[in-house]
Amino acid sequence: MELEILTAERKLFSGKVKTIVVPGSKGQFTVLLNHAPIISTLIKGQVRIQGYDGSSQSIAIDGGVIEVKKNKIIVLADMV
Repeated sequence: MELEILTAERKLFSGKVKTIVVPGSKGQFTVLLNHAPIISTLIKGQVRIQGYDGSSQSIAIDGGVIEVKKNKIIVLADMV
């Protein structure tokens, strides 16, 4: 899956990922390969990213929006 995490100021992440876990406004959820299309608001928390090579990283956000469509994920994030 292709992931982009953007803020008003800069691009925080761009690349291929295996999974992403986000703090949705109605609860945390995980996006996997071939996930159903979704648009959701995000709350303050951690976006956890796992790469295909087993690497992982976490990015703190203060809220935002996620769109998932055809294995492309875009997160528009507010930063702390």
